[in-house]
Amino acid sequence: MNDKAALLDQLRIDRAQTVQERNFRWRWPIGLGAAALAAVAAAWSLAHPGVSVHSVIARAVPEAAAGASLLDASGYVVALREATVSAKSIYKVDEVLVQEGQAVKQGELMARLDDTNARAALAQSKAQVKQLQAALNAARVAAADARPSFLRNQTQLAEGLISAEAFDAAKSSYDAAQTAVLVAVQNLAVARATEDINQRYEDDTVIKAPFDGVVTVKTAQPGEIVSPQFLGGGGIAKIVDMQSLEVDVDVGENFINRVHAKQPAEVTLNAYPDWRIPAEVIAVIPTAERSKATVKVRIGFKQKDARIVPEMGARVSFLEQSPAPQTRGSRLKSGVLVPVDAVRGAGAAGVVFVINGDAVERRAVRLGARTAEGQTILAGLQPGTSVALGDLSRLSDRTRVRVTP
Repeated sequence: MNDKAALLDQLRIDRAQTVQERNFRWRWPIGLGAAALAAVAAAWSLAHPGVSVHSVIARAVPEAAAGASLLDASGYVVALREATVSAKSIYKVDEVLVQEGQAVKQGELMARLDDTNARAALAQSKAQVKQLQAALNAARVAAADARPSFLRNQTQLAEGLISAEAFDAAKSSYDAAQTAVLVAVQNLAVARATEDINQRYEDDTVIKAPFDGVVTVKTAQPGEIVSPQFLGGGGIAKIVDMQSLEVDVDVGENFINRVHAKQPAEVTLNAYPDWRIPAEVIAVIPTAERSKATVKVRIGFKQKDARIVPEMGARVSFLEQSPAPQTRGSRLKSGVLVPVDAVRGAGAAGVVFVINGDAVERRAVRLGARTAEGQTILAGLQPGTSVALGDLSRLSDRTRVRVTP
């Protein structure tokens, strides 16, 4: 029995040892796989160190005070009153008396056109007026001479001294003389009207400034033929009223509710980026451009300056109205301030990227006023938060970054 028990013990399988061997056989491949993954991750990290960004701390500030920009828009300086001075008909230019950049007054002579034909026609019409005036005088004399004879014949007819036929002949002559006077009067009126027309043609050969302004373009030279009927205008010169300059900008439909008439604004010309010109909204044009989804806004300058010229590029900052006085216990709404380059978007909503370790978190924020100090954020960001500053187009949620000084 003892021999049989010993033999059975030898044939019995040690299940604990078998499980340990099985676990051991599975552990070493898993360990090798984990090590390989770690090596790959390390290699990828070395090859892709993350997007290089700068870090900036959002700091708490009071909300933008009066005069801060609610919205910025770009546009151009335009003239409300400008004119291309030209001839009314086809003329040859005899003389141009202005140059580009020259200031002119209303009624000042700018050019003379060839008036040869106009002067001849005027002389002819004046001669016709004199001729018809003489004819009218002769008709009046004839009518005056016919009147006594007619009255005498009328008396003789009443006394029976002449026949009715003789009186009728005398009356016909008298009526013809009176009618000749009326015809002569009308002929003279027509001649005088023709003289007036020809005088206008003669006056049209003298080109004068329609209003005070500055000559910006000179398009004609002596000897050229000018006419508004020609393709391209055929003008002589273009003048601009520099007192009527304003800025036209296109504001997106989504932000037009921030703009209204009489709203204060500041204009910065591209040519003078450090010069802030006080301005005011003249009007919001009550129609939208469908293709661009914008509304046109007219901005007027509060001060005139010779440096402001038409077609200059300009940037307009629409400012807040003066705030109501604070009462006891009232507080200004607060926000945080970050650099403008740390915000993607414009208008009422934007996006910032908060730095969390070696990655960024995309966060939607509500934007406030934009000033020279930076962009105010009213909601979505707490003071002391680190945000990314750099090429935000390369960032998205959970993008790995490398913060550089």
